[in-house]
Amino acid sequence: MQENGKQWYDVQGNTIQAHGGWIIFAEGYYWWYGENRRGNRYVSCYRSADLETWEFRRDVLTTESRTEAIRHRTDLNLMNAGRKVNIERPKVLFCRQTGKYVMWAHYENGENYLDARCCIATCDTPDGDFVYHGSFNPYGYMSRDCTLFQDDDGKAYFLSAARDNADLHVYLLSEDLLNVKKHVNTLWQGEYREAPAVFKRNRKYYILSSYCTGWMPNQGKWAVGSSMEEPFSELAGFGNETTFDSQPAFVLSLDEDGCQRYVYWADRWCYEGTELIVQEEVGNSMDVYSRSTYIVLPIQFGEKEEPFIEWTPRFRLRDA
Repeated sequence: MQENGKQWYDVQGNTIQAHGGWIIFAEGYYWWYGENRRGNRYVSCYRSADLETWEFRRDVLTTESRTEAIRHRTDLNLMNAGRKVNIERPKVLFCRQTGKYVMWAHYENGENYLDARCCIATCDTPDGDFVYHGSFNPYGYMSRDCTLFQDDDGKAYFLSAARDNADLHVYLLSEDLLNVKKHVNTLWQGEYREAPAVFKRNRKYYILSSYCTGWMPNQGKWAVGSSMEEPFSELAGFGNETTFDSQPAFVLSLDEDGCQRYVYWADRWCYEGTELIVQEEVGNSMDVYSRSTYIVLPIQFGEKEEPFIEWTPRFRLRDA
């Protein structure tokens, strides 16, 4: 049983580095992808059969990953003037049309957050070496914190913060999941929402998000809609005033014996003031970014189907 807000360890005894992450179920396992900023790494992958014990599989995206362009005017750089770029909030879906695992993420140049692009990578297996296909601005818009959502009918959507985070854009993806097909929605203009997480319950679509306060936590918000392509409700509070010192990464949907359960999966960033603490490994000193931990809580629902979470220091996902 993992403990909220504490370091989590894989079966090899190493701290799990999968921040801003995502979990899919494929080939009989749960696959957890997330940011790993150590060394030459960008995205690491872990595998579990029970959501409790995690086995490190591979750094699926690194500075040395193979690159391959799939469109014009795409930036294939995985390094910037000798330094690492930032690849954040990686999300992965399996494309039935192509048989590929497709990753979307947020790309920045490693010096500042002015590029504001999305990026794509693909692989034939969930834990193989992903091929990097570059970064771009969808329809010319800025694209920062992001997530994916695939509906029951197979339609997939990419959501990302645009206009310096002021708006949240929703894009319908192409059938091969390699491009935006249409900009279908703009949500909460001027509300500065980031860290979006989407789930569907009882034919309604829920979006969780946080406000832009640097790396400091704030109270999360939720909203609900009848379609990903139509207006959503006004934002309402989710969790306590700091969402228990966390920021959403994704919502894990679990189908157990015909009962659908939803799990809030979040990061507790290691921060000071409004800035994330990042320092290189020196001697026995640990990279402080890598001390950021995870918060996992069951999502419950009120009489009016409003989602909420309550604090618990320990959890067992199968009891969520």
